[in-house]
Amino acid sequence: MAGFIVNAQRFDPYKSFRFRLKWDGKYVAGISKVSALKRTTEVVEHRDGGDPTAMRKSPGNTKFEPLTLERGVTHDTEFEGWASLVWRINNPASAQIALKGFRKDLLLELHNEAGQVALVYKIYRAWVSEFSALPELDANANAVAIQSLVLQHEGFERDLDVPEPTEPAVV
Repeated sequence: MAGFIVNAQRFDPYKSFRFRLKWDGKYVAGISKVSALKRTTEVVEHRDGGDPTAMRKSPGNTKFEPLTLERGVTHDTEFEGWASLVWRINNPASAQIALKGFRKDLLLELHNEAGQVALVYKIYRAWVSEFSALPELDANANAVAIQSLVLQHEGFERDLDVPEPTEPAVV
């Protein structure tokens, strides 16, 4: 594959706890969890009239599972600002949706243990279908307040121009 440099010293898979998400050309602060990037292609079963004993299978429609982002509640308004483009109460334009800019392309970076970008996925035409501003509040709990976005999107692909990083050596 073009753009890949094989790192012969890397035997371990990448860990899932080092990542960053970027939209509108900047990193989004504090994201602590991103759900799995997942696509499913439906199976269309059909029979050939000359072979009544066997079903044939071919690919049908492909759908992309929603992406959920979570982070601790702060004064940063990025989540709420994006969610408000899809629906805003008392919008002066008499419409609850802003048609301009409610879809965003995202970059999801997975980093290795040294903090180097190892993989990048491009997520296309995402928009907010669900926004949780505050979790259930409980005075007896010992937990961080988490807000979340559920994003619908129209697909993703790996950025094959991102090479495998040459990992730094301990000197």
